[in-house]
Amino acid sequence: MDKLSIMDVRIDNCSMDEVLKIAEEKITKDEQYIIYTPNTEIVMMCQKDEEFLNIINKSHINVPDGVGLIYASKIKKYPLKEKVAGYDLSVNLLKLANEKGLRLYALGGKPGVAEAAMKNVKKQYPGIKIAGTHHGYFKGAHLGMGGHEEEVAVIEDINKQRPHILFVGFGAKKQEEWIEYNRDLLKANIIIGNGGTLDGLAGIVKRAPDIFIKLGLEWLYRLMREPKRINRQIVLPIFMIKVVLGNKNIVKEIK
Repeated sequence: MDKLSIMDVRIDNCSMDEVLKIAEEKITKDEQYIIYTPNTEIVMMCQKDEEFLNIINKSHINVPDGVGLIYASKIKKYPLKEKVAGYDLSVNLLKLANEKGLRLYALGGKPGVAEAAMKNVKKQYPGIKIAGTHHGYFKGAHLGMGGHEEEVAVIEDINKQRPHILFVGFGAKKQEEWIEYNRDLLKANIIIGNGGTLDGLAGIVKRAPDIFIKLGLEWLYRLMREPKRINRQIVLPIFMIKVVLGNKNIVKEIK
């Protein structure tokens, strides 16, 4: 699989179908496979946070979750195949789990969110085995307290269930920090840091209508619904300016 470096963040040039095929193979072989979902905002975060950059680049695959990354790759003549949104990938993993009768563990969100999300998942995908849930409000590596007894208890519960798929939704950087710190301790196959996916599955956050998604304007819909996100969304035009005006190495192939 070809790989790009976009502002030093590794982005794998993959399609949705390719990622799902690899995930299924890893589950069949009982191997671990860590998936991160960097978007434009995360790439910009990494410009100011070398630790986060190093963690992001230690995944097994970084899918291009953001239309800005697609545009950047085309502008610099290294076109990515397609946007692989973290939410859509998570839903497709649910469909795979439903078809194969796989075990799923949901970790993250406020107390009650993961449970509500999995209740909805079970209704829509009855073939899934819900292995367990836990909120993200425990002391652990995502809060700078790696190895805390609360974290140890969470990991013991996950490993007791041996999920085929583990959703980790703490939000950008925290979820990747937690996964990286505990990757050698976790007995799970597919481990995906998928941000607000649990909020979406729980019905707390409404996703943009299809027309916004197809036009690459999901960010605009979210901004319209949550104007306070303006400080986060301002990085999008800054990212594109950097791509257009930057040198040829701002987006490059990784050999």
